[in-house]
Amino acid sequence: MLKIFKEEGSKNSRNKEYQFWRQDNQPTELYSPKFVFEKINYIHNNPVESGIVEKAEDYLYSSAKDYHATRKCGLLDLEFL
Repeated sequence: MLKIFKEEGSKNSRNKEYQFWRQDNQPTELYSPKFVFEKINYIHNNPVESGIVEKAEDYLYSSAKDYHATRKCGLLDLEFL
């Protein structure tokens, strides 16, 4: 793995040696509750878009089930402000 990280690091002038995280992403400020939920839904739908599951809440490693209105099977109790 270190070989791969070193190769990727050599491609980026902002690194001294290794690169683990991508630096070409475009971070966006989460400025409103509506925008936050848009991003959460986008993340929850990634396994669906990839064809891993049919419904986001069925993906084992997703928090989508915590947000699903008809199920109470998630690990967290959510309180919406």
